[in-house]
Amino acid sequence: MRQTFAIIACAILITTLASALTLPESASTQPGDGKLTSDERAKAIKMLHDSENEFLSQVEKLTDEQWNSRPVPFKWTVGETAEHIALAEGLLFSAVERALAAPVNPDWETKTANKEAILDNVLAARKGKANAPEPIQPLKRKMSRAEIMTLFKEGRAKSLKFIETTDLPLKAHTFDHPFPVFGTLSAYQWFLYIPAHNLRHNKQIAEIISNPAFPK
Repeated sequence: MRQTFAIIACAILITTLASALTLPESASTQPGDGKLTSDERAKAIKMLHDSENEFLSQVEKLTDEQWNSRPVPFKWTVGETAEHIALAEGLLFSAVERALAAPVNPDWETKTANKEAILDNVLAARKGKANAPEPIQPLKRKMSRAEIMTLFKEGRAKSLKFIETTDLPLKAHTFDHPFPVFGTLSAYQWFLYIPAHNLRHNKQIAEIISNPAFPK
């Protein structure tokens, strides 16, 4: 019962934050064919690079003791957080693919308006909390540190190549998020979810490392 109340409270918190960040209707995307502008493509590429560089700078020089340290009981270690990031990349990319496999949403401009602000200011900023879906919870596959880092780098290379080369109308294809606060997201917004999610958990890693009980 307490877990149910916690989930409901989390949903209310995120919804409140998202509502506060919703932009006026006049700020919504202008009509078009759903293909990316050069600025939109550049934003996605920059977010991928920035989130990856920050993540690698945080974890690559850690000792195995630091990688596995759990300064707060029942909270994730750096290694577990890294595993979650690596697993999530593939899951989120599959959401992009599911959106693209669906027919063009004739109401995509209205349904997806202003969602980038929510991704940037709620998800990436690590406001609100949510439980990770079971397939991307850490330790489900008992992956080694080397396997986690390989999975992350291979997934990120795939994401980067896709966004650099695609000419598909990513904004016109949509797939609904299970959380009502996000609602209908375009394939482009699902793609932005990848680095936004990475940035969110980079903050979690920084928090773990800054804990006084973390090995020096």
